[in-house]
Amino acid sequence: MAEEAVLGYLEHSVEIPDSGKFAEKVGIDHSEIVNVIKSLNGFGFDIKREKWVLTQEGELYAKFGSPEVQLFLAVPSEGITREGLQEKLKSSIYKIGSTQAIKNKWIEMGKSQVSRKVEHVSDNVRDLLIRIQNGEAVIAEDIDILKRRKLIISQIWKGYSVTKGPNYAPKRKRAATDLTRENLQRGEWKDLEFKEYNFLAKGQPTEGGHFHPLKKACCRTLRIFLQMGFEEMPTDKYVESSFWNFDALFQPQQHPARDSHDTFFLEDPATTCSLPEDYVERVKKVHESGGYGSKGYGCDWERDEANKNVLRTHTTAVSARMLYALAQGTFEPKRYYSIDLVFRNEAVDRTHLAEFNQIEGLVCDRGLTLGHLIGVLESFFSRIGMSKLKFKPAYNPYTEPSMEIFSYHEGQQKWVEIGNSGM
Repeated sequence: MAEEAVLGYLEHSVEIPDSGKFAEKVGIDHSEIVNVIKSLNGFGFDIKREKWVLTQEGELYAKFGSPEVQLFLAVPSEGITREGLQEKLKSSIYKIGSTQAIKNKWIEMGKSQVSRKVEHVSDNVRDLLIRIQNGEAVIAEDIDILKRRKLIISQIWKGYSVTKGPNYAPKRKRAATDLTRENLQRGEWKDLEFKEYNFLAKGQPTEGGHFHPLKKACCRTLRIFLQMGFEEMPTDKYVESSFWNFDALFQPQQHPARDSHDTFFLEDPATTCSLPEDYVERVKKVHESGGYGSKGYGCDWERDEANKNVLRTHTTAVSARMLYALAQGTFEPKRYYSIDLVFRNEAVDRTHLAEFNQIEGLVCDRGLTLGHLIGVLESFFSRIGMSKLKFKPAYNPYTEPSMEIFSYHEGQQKWVEIGNSGM
């Protein structure tokens, strides 16, 4: 109905100068007229008019009179006590009315008696409020008085002027947004007008990906290692020989971890192609008969067992390789780190997966002590935010002495194991 009114009027006129007056003329709500104008893309410029409306307090005064007049009328010709006057009026009317009546010199407030100073008063405030209600003009000075008393507020009315455009039609033809199967079958596509694409319009915000929490933790840890002067070890190969994964780290060949229930063994290729033979012999000797302060395991060491390929169970296998490579040339101090996947043949539950990331650091130098190790660990974990640490003696086949690391968890109010270490 609103659209018909707008287009019908423009069929015989070039312009609708004021949408508000047009809405009154045709008897349609102004908001409906505005919606049609916007949908037709026909408005030329905005029309804004400031209108004063009464506040809730102003409406009460327009109905019952201003507080000062109500208070004046409550004072009889012979006067009244303050207590008596307060009983006749509401506290808000008494408070505001007495202030304004004294200011207007209508009453005199004695210590105990209130009396009139004039015989008659006119309620100019109420008259002004009623005039504003009726849409009549009020001078700026009176508007300012009512504003300061917070009896009126400004309300901006917004309308539009509309000019007939070059594509005007007495009835709007809806532009199609899609070409359907029915359009093609019925031949309607020949007469269809399609809505133009706005290639500059912004589309729906894309749901971008996010870093996985574990990935974020790994990146943060990597930066800490770099800040501490570590360089990365090559941990890009997930398949490792049992020699580097177990034997070079002096884990006995009869150890339960080397069982298929705990480790993933490869079927193809099932064994490694090459190992450093000189090092294999030294490792075999230590396993069987000891050396370097160790008594060994006192049992035969099988080469076939060492050749078996596995999905590495820890990145410490790479640390063993790095130590061997470092020993081949002229020794120089090194700091290595790795953050990468390892694999364990474990039952998957809420705290275990078959694969996880291991964080490892390795410091190589002469004259290092247990104090150096503790210092490096405290420096590393403090950068993560773990400042309360304690260390507990532990056993690792490849380090001596060894320590488990615990941090106090403020949320759980208990000590939590966060790592392992050793010399």
